[in-house]
Amino acid sequence: MAEGNEKVVLHGMWGSPYVKRVELALKIKGIPFEYVEEDLSNKSPLLLQYNPVHKKVPVLVHNGKPMCESLVILEYIDETWPNLGPQLLPKDPYQRAQVRFWASYIQELLDKLGKLITNDKEAQKKAIEEIYEKQKILEDGMKEFFFPTGQPEVSVEKLGILEIMVAVTLGAFKIQEEVFGVKVIDPEKNPLLFSWVNALIELPVVKEIAPPREKVIALFEFLLQRGIKL
Repeated sequence: MAEGNEKVVLHGMWGSPYVKRVELALKIKGIPFEYVEEDLSNKSPLLLQYNPVHKKVPVLVHNGKPMCESLVILEYIDETWPNLGPQLLPKDPYQRAQVRFWASYIQELLDKLGKLITNDKEAQKKAIEEIYEKQKILEDGMKEFFFPTGQPEVSVEKLGILEIMVAVTLGAFKIQEEVFGVKVIDPEKNPLLFSWVNALIELPVVKEIAPPREKVIALFEFLLQRGIKL
């Protein structure tokens, strides 16, 4: 548990992958927090006060001090509570740099996934080709730097920023395939990534932060109808 009278509040939106990153990190670390659901069509005065630059979620407020941007927040959590739960970033500077690099790369993959939200079949075909290319590079990188045996080791004790990013970015791939009508992860092209994602989404802590399937389907269908990126 967090020490003393520390107060941690997460302002978010239930369907945002950026918010889910932070929520998962707090759960992994075992940090008690209050969650505030924001209506992004009618942003609260507190959200505008805490994030006047981008006016977006997530915002983590620790003892009255707000922090924005999900990757920044993840590092803050790890540095502020180093003795709680698993370490999200490795201590070795080179390994930390590698994790930061690949975390940014996975962010690029999330941006590509957003391009699937279209009724333009040609644009969607181009997007999935770009996603496959990104996933192949990610898989090769994971083999080189993190999984030399070619088999990911998944357990709560070994969850870090990369696992958080992958679980949240690709965790809803089965629903995306159902709604968008494309194969988001090809097990033949990227078997390591496919098995890694499936192992991660079966962890109880990951299941705990996953929104209801029906709600996610409804959200994706809503976004698809309007061509809105999440």
